[in-house]
Amino acid sequence: MVTSIVFGCGLTATILVALGVVGYLNSPLRKQLLELRGNAERMAFWAAFANVTVVLMPAIFAMSAAPDSAAAMPPLLAIAQQLKWGFVGLVMSVLTMGWILSRFIPKTSVVGVSSQLEKK
Repeated sequence: MVTSIVFGCGLTATILVALGVVGYLNSPLRKQLLELRGNAERMAFWAAFANVTVVLMPAIFAMSAAPDSAAAMPPLLAIAQQLKWGFVGLVMSVLTMGWILSRFIPKTSVVGVSSQLEKK
């Protein structure tokens, strides 16, 4: 019984942190996607896709770190262990999303930027 409560607390905390990250990144992500995709419907789909991914990936990692009922680990340490793996999944999903977005952002050359600055 205690193992189930510890597992539920760790999973809940992981999902709440992931939802906080989604809330924090949602507005800037939507602006970037609208600029890159140029269409509100596409932007809405990819924002929803990214949000689901950023929540589910840490949850999957946290669920794979289930506390061992046979081990004599204090509940707080068991939750911390589960949170650690949830945060690993969260960082991986955010970094992957950033890397994918960076691949679609048009690159400007340094020469082009400096020549544009000289014209002004």
